[in-house]
Amino acid sequence: MEPRIQYAQTADGVSIAFWTLGEGTPWLQTPVAPCGVLQVEWQIPELRAWYERLAQKRMLVQYDCRGTGLSERGIADYSLDAMVRDLEAVADCLELPSFALWGSVNFGPVAIAYAARHPERVSQLMLWCTYARGSEFFTPQAETMTALVEKDWRLYTEALCHYFLGFSAGETAGRLAALIRRSVTPEKWQAAYVSAVKFEVEALLPEVKAPTLVLHRRQLPWISVDVATDLASRIPGAQLALLEGASGGYAVEDWQAVLAAVDDFLGEGEEAEARPELPEGMAVLLFADIAESTALTEELGDAAFRAKARELDTSLRSVIRESGGTPVEGKVLGDGVLAVFTSARQAIDCALCCRAASQPLGLQLHLGIHAGDVIREGNNVYGGAVNIAARIAAASGPGEVLVSDTVRSLGRTSANVAFEDRGEHALKGVGEPQRLFAVRGGG
Repeated sequence: MEPRIQYAQTADGVSIAFWTLGEGTPWLQTPVAPCGVLQVEWQIPELRAWYERLAQKRMLVQYDCRGTGLSERGIADYSLDAMVRDLEAVADCLELPSFALWGSVNFGPVAIAYAARHPERVSQLMLWCTYARGSEFFTPQAETMTALVEKDWRLYTEALCHYFLGFSAGETAGRLAALIRRSVTPEKWQAAYVSAVKFEVEALLPEVKAPTLVLHRRQLPWISVDVATDLASRIPGAQLALLEGASGGYAVEDWQAVLAAVDDFLGEGEEAEARPELPEGMAVLLFADIAESTALTEELGDAAFRAKARELDTSLRSVIRESGGTPVEGKVLGDGVLAVFTSARQAIDCALCCRAASQPLGLQLHLGIHAGDVIREGNNVYGGAVNIAARIAAASGPGEVLVSDTVRSLGRTSANVAFEDRGEHALKGVGEPQRLFAVRGGG
């Protein structure tokens, strides 16, 4: 059912259109850019799926900023303070005592400014592919593209949306471009653009008190990972989630991974209540990585391969939990999954089950197991043992399970498998050669 449009009044007398969907803890979401038509957004399948998924667990609030969409159009003030007033008006109209705040791209600085000025109102802050200084986003490439606004508004919006969402976005980019043209005039867009270049909230970052998650896609062509890393490092206690992909659209290109990171941050994942603490000290580590992923991407195409990889990732994490292990939710290099166990037998049994789970998808895994001391930070583990486990996996053949001598010793009598000596290997980044063994038997 399409949400009902409501209106809030800002401190400077501007009418702001918004809607709510669902019930529960409030989640207030800013626009991505100075554009939007709430009713039209609902007709875009990807955005509707995003909204409906969010609203399953909470009350979702979405609004059109001043001068665009269904909000009051005859506006000349697009300053940062004016944009913050829009957000304030919606939160005050709904009398929200506190809420989770999601700030995207051009409106990330708006969310940061609000969170710094109203620390008592923001329970959690999530920042999507954004920045603290306008100059970090409005690069010479962006300036070049913006020159099209006055010459060919339609061409500009089409080019912008394909650049923003990724050139594989297809019809979704076209729908978003049409939405922009419906929601704002070229003149208003230019005015908002000139104003946004001046957005500067770097000085406010240390004043953000809410738990903060900075989300960013690694392959974005228009804003670098360094910007996201710097942003997260300047907000006290902020977490950084780096996701794969080249799209700036949170509702496209593996949006399930975006929501999984959000659920984990908010403690709302399916396993949140039952998820065990990752160990500190001695642990057995299993690293599983898709074999020949580059060649498979070329053969299947990026979208098809990523779909298979996502399906396998979900399956592997389920297998890990069923085997008594804990999948690490933090960043892992490549197309890999890292899991932590308390026994070598569990890790070996799990590796064999992971291998079996990959076969129906036509994929093979490199599988490596090592044991050693780890350091826990949040939902991730660090230390030399983690690096060794990853290098052992890289040394394995497709579908092969390799273990270190340490794991062989621990599992020799408890694991119902045999071990084939593969000799010593010089592993990249590891000082001493490691004696490796291939697991034989056990299925």
